[in-house]
Amino acid sequence: MKTVNHWIGGKAVEGTSGNWGPVTDPATGAVTTQVALASADEVAGAVAAAKAAYADWGTSSLARRTGILFRYRALLDARRDDIAALITAEHGKVHSDALGEVARGLEIVELACGITTQLKGELSTQVASRVDVSSIRQPLGVVAGITPFNFPAMVPMWMFPLAIACGNTFVLKPSEKDPSAANLLAELAHEAGLPDGVLNVVHGDKVAVDSLLAHPDVAAVSFVGSTPIARYIHTTASANGKRVQALGGAKNHMLVLPDADLDAAADAAVSAAYGSAGERCMAISAVVAVGGIGDELVAKIRERAEKIKIGPGNDPASEMGPLITRAHRDKVASYVTGAAAQGADVVLDGTGYTVEGSEDGHWIGLSLLDKVSTDSDAYRDEIFGPVLVVLRTETYEEGVDLINASPFGNGTAIFTRDGGAARRFQLEIEAGMVGVNVPIPVPVGYHSFGGWKDSLFGDHHIYGNDGVHFYTRGKVVTTRWPDPSDAPAGVDLGFPRNH
Repeated sequence: MKTVNHWIGGKAVEGTSGNWGPVTDPATGAVTTQVALASADEVAGAVAAAKAAYADWGTSSLARRTGILFRYRALLDARRDDIAALITAEHGKVHSDALGEVARGLEIVELACGITTQLKGELSTQVASRVDVSSIRQPLGVVAGITPFNFPAMVPMWMFPLAIACGNTFVLKPSEKDPSAANLLAELAHEAGLPDGVLNVVHGDKVAVDSLLAHPDVAAVSFVGSTPIARYIHTTASANGKRVQALGGAKNHMLVLPDADLDAAADAAVSAAYGSAGERCMAISAVVAVGGIGDELVAKIRERAEKIKIGPGNDPASEMGPLITRAHRDKVASYVTGAAAQGADVVLDGTGYTVEGSEDGHWIGLSLLDKVSTDSDAYRDEIFGPVLVVLRTETYEEGVDLINASPFGNGTAIFTRDGGAARRFQLEIEAGMVGVNVPIPVPVGYHSFGGWKDSLFGDHHIYGNDGVHFYTRGKVVTTRWPDPSDAPAGVDLGFPRNH
């Protein structure tokens, strides 16, 4: 059986805790790998390696950092298929989807390659006689990232490339459900010339997480995951004096107005709800049909959904793969089996789906629930699977009120031909990312990703300008140099004069 160990100080380090976690092939249900689960002492060793590396890396030149990052980007590009294959083997998503994940992670590596412009400071001269004021940004030190199972390569790449480009050193704790991609990312960084200890990977469970949150040498923590855990991360790390960005869950809505192109809206709903088996925080999980279009829209969604081919992620014919674990598959199915009792019309029930020859895989088909009420479990909870719910309202205003009443505020979209309605929606909707005829409005790398309300805890969004600001802290320097012709000045106890 394959074993995944830690990556600390520039090399693979065998786990010593004696605790191991199973890694399953979701398409077969077979345990293929065991991953070391770190003890508090092992986490401390990774932090110590990062702290030792920071002494040199934190003062290294921008040219040195960007040179390594350019080489790293080239290696990642050359190994896209290998990274994607690991994602498919352990997460289950189809290979094309895994390749897309790697591509979106590469965007942030490319942003990090241009960190020289992002870290430029400001200078004001002659604010007073021979007095200049400058603003600079400096790294924090050792920072940590705790990342989810659904994007085992992309989300880590949303964090550590920017962090190390800014001069920090990094300890990554990826999901123990699909750990191999993180190790390969670290190995390629080492091959690119990243000094030992700048990027470390420790695998583990709550013990490892709590150790990072409590360690006095960890200055900041980035997290992506569910809302309850995001709240816990934010509360615990903040109490320990750390800077925190914790991205939580979502219930993303797509508002479809009567004037929308319903074919385009149906295409978008199917791809956004069922892509990556619905295991993404930006999935559209609720469609709000306005006016009398509900029946026609639901029929178009059903027609498309029934054609989606589900199978192993390494089969080129598959469009959707299995769910990550058997327990998660059963939890997702429970929302569908209980939907009718809570008033929904079950248009498609995917709970009985299986793949011949791989019956032990974590399979579930596509489910579509219509006329769902806002107090039902299928609407209120983040299901994180291929289940799309449809709600109906009479007016645009009712639709916006429904969406804004949700405790989540991650992403949302509107489908319409009316520019005025779209403009109103952008301003009135309470969410951090908005799409206009775009179902999954994940920003490009040079803008920042993050939601509102229960979808984000902390002040900074991830990557983009917010990412740079999160991984650095500002300093303002006020300078006066005497002119060589000046005579020694006497002591002035008055308030400094700027005029």
